[in-house]
Amino acid sequence: MLLIRTRVAPSRIHGLGLFTVHAVPAGTPVWRLVPGFDRVYRAAEVAAWPAPAREFVEWFGYRRAEDGAWVLSGDHACFMNHAVPPNTGTPPGQPGALVTVALRDLAAGEELTCDYFAFDAEAARKLGRPAPPAV
Repeated sequence: MLLIRTRVAPSRIHGLGLFTVHAVPAGTPVWRLVPGFDRVYRAAEVAAWPAPAREFVEWFGYRRAEDGAWVLSGDHACFMNHAVPPNTGTPPGQPGALVTVALRDLAAGEELTCDYFAFDAEAARKLGRPAPPAV
């Protein structure tokens, strides 16, 4: 669930993107997993769906490496594009992608970005390139 006001608009990165409405200070929580609002589906459940439904979740959701489950945000967070470096991410010392924060001050109207490789086991397929070397 997005925790800040956003809007969807054309992106210079890819198709549509997610943009801030107001300035966002560094460290501000931007998104967090809210069970019931955001949906988590078992991999076998998604695999059994008709192709259009499965393809929707596989494109707009992300797959957790730890259990193979698919997570589909209940709002426009699915329009956040990949960038290196991203301007949102997981706070240091927090495992998984349960909460993401602004990694630096963000201007009003700035596109929100994340590092797909940090949380999506399908990032290489979605982006059409391998994961960068570990630092």
